[in-house]
Amino acid sequence: MRADMILANTSSTSASAPAWSPSEFEAQLRERGKAYHIHHPYNVMLNTGKASVEQIKGWVANRFYYQIAIPIKDAAVMSNCPDQAVRRGWIQRILDHDGFEISGPEGTVRDAGGIEAWLRLAEAVGLSREEVLDQRHVIPAVRFAVDAYVNFARRAPWQEAVCSSLTELFAPEIHKQRLATWPEHYAWINADGLSYFRNRVSQARRDVDQGLAITLGHFTTRAQQERALEVLQFKLDILWALSDAMVTRYGVNP
Repeated sequence: MRADMILANTSSTSASAPAWSPSEFEAQLRERGKAYHIHHPYNVMLNTGKASVEQIKGWVANRFYYQIAIPIKDAAVMSNCPDQAVRRGWIQRILDHDGFEISGPEGTVRDAGGIEAWLRLAEAVGLSREEVLDQRHVIPAVRFAVDAYVNFARRAPWQEAVCSSLTELFAPEIHKQRLATWPEHYAWINADGLSYFRNRVSQARRDVDQGLAITLGHFTTRAQQERALEVLQFKLDILWALSDAMVTRYGVNP
């Protein structure tokens, strides 16, 4: 679904259709997990030990472009959100990825953040920081898809941008798959490089609690709920498109 289409409300559900209950609506959101990129052939190849070194490196280098876009997307959500309580909670996502350094009477607390953790993953698979940071391996279609997502978050109502983040509903499972299968299939990857996946298992669950509460509380009519499903599908399509682009560049093994 194109970004310009998703920005225009395309829901055709009758205004008279009864709204789903919160539990029914949540079930509808979770049902969209069938389209999550955990099922994409490229990801299946990665998690079943069939990927080559080049395919792993290509995935890591291209997904870095998505990683650095996440805090920009989250800053866009905050810039459009007038609710102080939401902003207080949402800012944690930026800190998770960009890292932080906070000084106080008892010393300085530091966290290098998820982007740094991804760079350590890149080094663990044999990439240099320089070639990842300068984005020389980023496929144009990956850049286009990620930029479309950031632009959506900037232009959409902040509640819709929050809803789009609910692909995190399905993220813990994909991270756990990587932690379970990569050390077995790719023993050459330094285990310290997998810290990003370990950290995101718990962080994603926390993010889901916040995003789901906002989505269930805001999208309360049937038309709004159908719209939320469109938005979530748009984000799922973005993630799927990233894998499609990598298949085009690096191929996929049987």
